[in-house]
Amino acid sequence: MPAGAVLEACGLGKSFQVGKRVVTALGGVDLQVRPGAVTGLIGPDGAGKTTFMRLAAGLLVPDAGSIHVLGLDSTHDALAVQAALGYMPQRFGLYEDLTVQENLDLYADLQGVPRAARGARYAELMHMTGLAAFTRRLAGRLSGGMKQKLGLACTLVRAPRLLLLDEPTVGVDPVSRRELWAIVDRLVQNEGMSVLLATAYLDEAERCAEVILLHDGRILDQGSPAAMSARMAGRTWAAAQRGTRQRELQAQLDGRPGIVDALVQGEHVRLITTAAAPPQGLAGEPDIVVRALPPRFEDAFVDLLRGGRDRQMHRVDMSGGTRDAGGDARDPVIRVAGAKRRFGDFWAVAGVDFEIRRGEVFGLLGANGAGKTTTFRMLCGLLPASAGHLDVAGVDLRRAASKARARIGYMSQKFSLYGNLSVAQNLDFFASAYGLDGPQRRQRIEWALAEFALGAAGDQLSGDLPLGYKQRLAMACALMHRPEILFLDEPTSGVDPIARREFWQRINALARQGVTVMVTTHFMEEAEYCDRLAIMAAGRILALDEPAALKAAARSAEQPEPTLEDAFIRLIEAAAVAEAA
Repeated sequence: MPAGAVLEACGLGKSFQVGKRVVTALGGVDLQVRPGAVTGLIGPDGAGKTTFMRLAAGLLVPDAGSIHVLGLDSTHDALAVQAALGYMPQRFGLYEDLTVQENLDLYADLQGVPRAARGARYAELMHMTGLAAFTRRLAGRLSGGMKQKLGLACTLVRAPRLLLLDEPTVGVDPVSRRELWAIVDRLVQNEGMSVLLATAYLDEAERCAEVILLHDGRILDQGSPAAMSARMAGRTWAAAQRGTRQRELQAQLDGRPGIVDALVQGEHVRLITTAAAPPQGLAGEPDIVVRALPPRFEDAFVDLLRGGRDRQMHRVDMSGGTRDAGGDARDPVIRVAGAKRRFGDFWAVAGVDFEIRRGEVFGLLGANGAGKTTTFRMLCGLLPASAGHLDVAGVDLRRAASKARARIGYMSQKFSLYGNLSVAQNLDFFASAYGLDGPQRRQRIEWALAEFALGAAGDQLSGDLPLGYKQRLAMACALMHRPEILFLDEPTSGVDPIARREFWQRINALARQGVTVMVTTHFMEEAEYCDRLAIMAAGRILALDEPAALKAAARSAEQPEPTLEDAFIRLIEAAAVAEAA
């Protein structure tokens, strides 16, 4: 290992047998991670990020090459490596029936931390994570963000020289994401720790000193985010058209000659072009205004993965996704008045009111534990309301929930399909569950396999699929019965930017056909696709408006051009201050 490097891989290779296929997770990877900095491991789903982390931690044995960590061979000295580094996997193993303190004690025992050294370390970690007031609370009763911070604290009970974090902010709200990053920055600056962090959020990648871009098990690029972004100079643009929704304009522009990518961003569509020149042919189109934008790391990421070429687009055909919903676009298809849900003495939803119109994309945002998923489950007829009125597709959910369920599709927050069934078997099961049979069932399964590009994976166990493919399958199952209303509970959590683009392309196509979509997300740029947003905290709605209006309300002298994330955090923090007063 070169002097100074805390991790080095040489010719690293690893393959897995998946069904009848051999999948190459890593194919000859060479890289070095320098000390005292945060290095980002970036790549689309299935790129090999988690496999690399597990090899580095000595949890897998490579098929070829070698990997050394802190001067130790991760293959031959696995136990020594595991004693020297800290590793927090995607699904950190907290014991939910133990308290915060009991989890800390358990991991201190496992890591061999002397009892005399624990008190000071616990106090430091609880202060750092903001969990000092919750040491007696069961881990299972913590919010998602608090669980992630407890997982990090348990990893750090014995301070390591190298910390491996595998997508630590997946499913975590923006406030908690900022807090987790503040902890990581403090560890690097104050303790000199080295961090290798895998993430699907490219705004986080921009915070890293260096990034390593993996694709199909190989390194596509490595360097500083700023240097990668600088290569995109002159190729990033904002396009807007008076009187046209951004998602409608995106649908027009995506796939045109000379355009690599089109993405809704605030009040415009962000474009990447193949050349350092304005997009071809737009100047002559009525009311389309194009202006230059400074490049960012996500532009470089997308351009690298697409090879700097015109978008060779699979034009989605979601006409098979839903039946004709009919009715006036101004008609509310979801009405909620005074909805409440109580669990024991705790009000998860404490009285919410809103209406959603036909064909509208409506976003429900909030910090972890705000009541979003509970509201969703009530609207899907999966959880009865304790009080209030909920009307979906003209059906009172408190009287005829099963009748409403036949007209809606639902994607849950966690992958909820049958992991021990193949892709084709899951589709067949859900078609049957929705009452489809004979030729109709076969036609719907064929449509799903073709439209979601799942044909090649038809015989693969769904539990073995990469996250992006799991998301495709879950959405296909939710659309098997051609619902009028689609509920999506954090459907793209942890999914890479390319898969998120594909997902929203399908959602926008459904919305244009009159399908009503209600979605929760922690990804604020994704929320820009919504027509309106409701932001929740402590079971109540803090604000309900269009994204542009929410950002305008957050404008100040300190933040003249706030992002949606800025607006969200400002509302959540103001609510917390008001509640504490």
